[in-house]
Amino acid sequence: MPTTHNVIIIGSGPAGYTAGLYSARAMMEPLMFAGYMSGGQLMLTSDIENFPGYPEGIGGPEMMMELRSQAERFGLNVIDKNVEKVDLSSRPFGVWVEGVEYRSESLIVCTGAEAIWLGVKGEDAQKGRGISTCATCDGAFFKDEEVVVVGGGDSAMEEATFLTRFASKVTIIHRRDVFRASKVMLDRAKNNPKIEIMTHRQVKEWLGDEKGLKGAIIQDPRDGSQEQIACTGAFIAIGHKPITGFLDGQIETDSEGYILHVENTMTSVPGVFAAGDVVDTRYRQAITAAGMGCQAAIDSERWLESQH
Repeated sequence: MPTTHNVIIIGSGPAGYTAGLYSARAMMEPLMFAGYMSGGQLMLTSDIENFPGYPEGIGGPEMMMELRSQAERFGLNVIDKNVEKVDLSSRPFGVWVEGVEYRSESLIVCTGAEAIWLGVKGEDAQKGRGISTCATCDGAFFKDEEVVVVGGGDSAMEEATFLTRFASKVTIIHRRDVFRASKVMLDRAKNNPKIEIMTHRQVKEWLGDEKGLKGAIIQDPRDGSQEQIACTGAFIAIGHKPITGFLDGQIETDSEGYILHVENTMTSVPGVFAAGDVVDTRYRQAITAAGMGCQAAIDSERWLESQH
C-alpha cells in the first residue's frame, strides 16, 4: 500500500505555494503536485507591481520561484508532475500521477483557471510583452498608450473601462454586433470618450518583435477584408476555464466548472479543500489566491485534528 500523507496539494501558483508554506510550518509534511507547468498564470506575467512587499515590482516567474523556495525551506515536497485522476469516494483519497497511486487524508485543490486565448499567429511570441489577460494586473504599464480589448462580455467592458485610467485610447474588438455584456456595462463603455468599439472584427495576427507588441491585423468575418491597427497593449477578455477535468465530476462545481465552497474553503467532499482561481470568478489576483491558500491550509489542518 502507498504511504498515506496528511495533505496533498494539487496545483501550484500563489494559492498552492501559500497552502504548502502554511501546511509545512504546521508540521503536516505536505506533498505538492505542482504540474509540468508549475507556477500558474503568473509564469506568463513579466512584471508584478501590486503584490505587497515588492516596492520595485517583481517578475512573475521570479516571484513564483521565491514562493516555492520559501515553502520548500519549511519542508514542502514539490513534484513537478500533473495529477491524472483522483478517487474521492472514500478516505484516504487516491491520487494518480503517471500511473502511480498516492494516498492522502486531505486534499487542497489549487489548479487555477486558464485564460482562453485566441490562438492566432504571433500570440505566443507576444504573451507578457504586450498581450495580457488581466487589465488589473497589467493596465498601469500602458500609460498614454493605445491598447485593444478583445471580447464582447461584461469582463471585456470592465477591462476596457478600467484601462481608460491609463491608456490614451482603448479599442474594443468584437466579432459580432451583438454583445453578451449587460446593458449597463455596455453603455458605460459606449459613453466613454476614450473607448472605440469595432464590431464585426476579429484578430487574425498580432504584430510585434522582441521589444513588444506593435499592432494587429484584424479581419471582417463577413467579407474577409483586412486592416491593420496600431496598439502596444492587448487584453484578451473572452473568458477563463477552470482546470478541474481531473476531478471527473466528483466535486460540486458551478455551471462553468468552478469549484464551489460549502463551508469556509471546504468543498462538497469533506476533507477536500480548494483555493485560488479554481474557485474565484471575481477577483483573480495573486494576493487573493495566496490568502485563500492560507485559509485552505488552516482549514485542512483543523479539519484533520477534528477527525481524531
